[in-house]
Amino acid sequence: MKISDAAAASGCHLETIRYYERVGLLPEPERTRNRYRQYTDADVERLRFITRGRDLGFSLEEIRSLLRLAQDPDLSCGEVDQLARQHLGDIRTRIADLQRMASELERTIGACHGGERGTCTILETLRQPATSAP
Repeated sequence: MKISDAAAASGCHLETIRYYERVGLLPEPERTRNRYRQYTDADVERLRFITRGRDLGFSLEEIRSLLRLAQDPDLSCGEVDQLARQHLGDIRTRIADLQRMASELERTIGACHGGERGTCTILETLRQPATSAP
């Protein structure tokens, strides 16, 4: 199938497919005589795997590791489990950081009285050094 067909079947944008080829996540496909890329069902399945991994927030390097692990069906899924648990921990840390930022921003906005820019609490907060997270 052509790249447009692979994109439609996988839900992955054309340029993203080309990018995944450049960075080695997707093997470079065979080409027809007129130089069109020819994708297989296996390529589409791999693109779906990569796309779903990205949807779950895995980095390209983490996806690269998962793809390597997925190639050997006889391996224990312990390494996959470990990688997924570590990623979940990272997500939870980011969520906590975002909640802290939201609380600080809410507090700053709440302190704003709509005065002049010279006395704006929001601008003043941005001029101050950052406080350390607890």
